[in-house]
Amino acid sequence: MALLLWQTLKEAIHAYTGLSPVVFFTALALAFAVYQVVSGWFASPFDDVRRHQRARSAAEEEEPPIPKPVQLGEITEEELKQYDGSDPQKPLLMAIKHQIYDVTQSRMFYGPGGPYALFAGKDASRALAKMSFEEKDLTWDISGLGPFELEALQDWEYKFMSKYAKVGTVRVAGAEAAETASVSEPVEAAAPEKAVVDKSDEASPAESDVKKEE
Repeated sequence: MALLLWQTLKEAIHAYTGLSPVVFFTALALAFAVYQVVSGWFASPFDDVRRHQRARSAAEEEEPPIPKPVQLGEITEEELKQYDGSDPQKPLLMAIKHQIYDVTQSRMFYGPGGPYALFAGKDASRALAKMSFEEKDLTWDISGLGPFELEALQDWEYKFMSKYAKVGTVRVAGAEAAETASVSEPVEAAAPEKAVVDKSDEASPAESDVKKEE
């Protein structure tokens, strides 16, 4: 049956085109290849944009939605460590100068494996000011920093204030007192006042002589 169909097809190709089946199918394959190349030249420039948008939409559908920031109020440093990104069910938090910000939307930077992951769940003001990744600088204590470091920290704070939601503050025992002591200068003791002598009470030598003569 198949052989009969093939024989009929060959006769039809030869009758209508005058070509052998091999030449006919070769020409058909070449025509299809040329069509693909030429159609690529005239493709819409928006096709790549649409493909990118579809790929982006698919990626966004796979990622879980970012929860809305939840106000925590005042918490301790130990409590802040619970929001370092290790638990995907909790928001990702970070503090600057005792002010806590929700950085969940930037998990790729501050979450596990990110370039700034060691700052998450901490008030790392000193490390941000110095751009340090050393363990000893992962603290809120900014005493002894120079003007350029304090300016860098201020830039970080402005960035966080404009981009992320503030959700609370860090309660640190003695923090404010330590910061105040670091910037205050010792007050010099006031010099003791000298006793003022009223010279009007003292008799001048001329007056003494007059009294003696009298």
